[in-house]
Amino acid sequence: MNVGAVTATRHCNNFFEVWATGMTVYCRGVRGATTVQENTKEAILQATRQMMALLIRRNQIEAADVASVTFTVTKDINAEFPALAARQMGWLEVPLLCGYEIDVPGSLQKCVRAMVLWNTPKKQSEIQHVYIHDAVRLRPDLCKLPPVDWSELENWIQEQMGSKSQ
Repeated sequence: MNVGAVTATRHCNNFFEVWATGMTVYCRGVRGATTVQENTKEAILQATRQMMALLIRRNQIEAADVASVTFTVTKDINAEFPALAARQMGWLEVPLLCGYEIDVPGSLQKCVRAMVLWNTPKKQSEIQHVYIHDAVRLRPDLCKLPPVDWSELENWIQEQMGSKSQ
């Protein structure tokens, strides 16, 4: 078996089913970044929910397969923890951590970043990272996102938040 790999089935809670399939699953890093217009609770949560929704949808991520998520913000963002957005979307059992990004002179400001550690059989080349709003400047090589229908995305987010709170 490869180091860093485990044998598992997707979304399986039964050890014997895992053992029987022989599928190799790796812990992959999925990156995302976005920016906010202002340092307010709602701006931080909305931008983070949009980024997370796109990461989830583009990669078919299920919370049960996520090992952890680390969020970082630039020093000019402190009105809310971005991890709250993931909690609002139902990621209640996923370990979440927030911290500050290194304050490099001239770097992008008002930026929220995420690193999702996700257990998946996908190859690294199949992972779709998400950089939106002004954060596209961070990794233009990874910004192959098709046009986003922001209204439809917000509706999907609201559905997720509604179904997770019941």
